[in-house]
Amino acid sequence: MLRFFKRIDRSVPRGLGVHVALDNLSAHSTPEIQKWLAHKDRRRWHLHFTPTSSSWLNLIERWFKELTDKRLRRGVFTSVSDLKQAITVWAEHWNTSPKPFVWKTPAEEIITKTQRGRTTLHQIKTQTDH
Repeated sequence: MLRFFKRIDRSVPRGLGVHVALDNLSAHSTPEIQKWLAHKDRRRWHLHFTPTSSSWLNLIERWFKELTDKRLRRGVFTSVSDLKQAITVWAEHWNTSPKPFVWKTPAEEIITKTQRGRTTLHQIKTQTDH
């Protein structure tokens, strides 16, 4: 994860903030990452933690699963440009004829999990105030 954060840090122009949405509270809480984030040069970094079982994030993950299963998994891409083109065409097709995801979990259960996640989230404090 630290290597990924460093790559983002190098790629984003210095005048811009870096906002990262995270749904896993363990990978980014290692001492090495905490020390790196605590450095004064990382004041522009803002970590946002989603509640456990966040419905909106699950939908995004589900969409990427569709993309992976229906377009990327068995595809052959000879360049990054070919891969980008394949993703763009697939996304345009999806947007032209979208298929809704059907929730099977009752709303009350989702609300209960979200409330539990928010309670946990409010109890979490990082050393770097992210």
